[in-house]
Amino acid sequence: MSSIQLADFGELVQNQASIDFPRPDRLVTGNPERLTYSLYEHPHMGCGIWQCEVGAWNIQFADNKQEFFQVIEGVVRIHDAKTNSFIEVTAGNAGIIPPAFIGTFEVIEAVKKYYVLVEV
Repeated sequence: MSSIQLADFGELVQNQASIDFPRPDRLVTGNPERLTYSLYEHPHMGCGIWQCEVGAWNIQFADNKQEFFQVIEGVVRIHDAKTNSFIEVTAGNAGIIPPAFIGTFEVIEAVKKYYVLVEV
């Protein structure tokens, strides 16, 4: 039986964030610390709050994964290696990284975002 749940960041203040850094072989600029506060995990979906310092690194999404996100604070650019273009996402705006995406994730101003990762 399932039930409706509240994904509340306020409750996570007592929990530790997961801290990581981009893999060295993917770094483009900087070595930004990344904090992830998981709000909900399911075998085919996860969501939470993600924060990151300024920097850039190459990304490659799996064929069966995609991400929806909304920037709360800061600015990010997502560069598409296939089209040699980018989108800039600022506070209040949202973006989608599609399955099999290859490119660069660039944090222009320290960012905080809501994210939803989905396995398709």
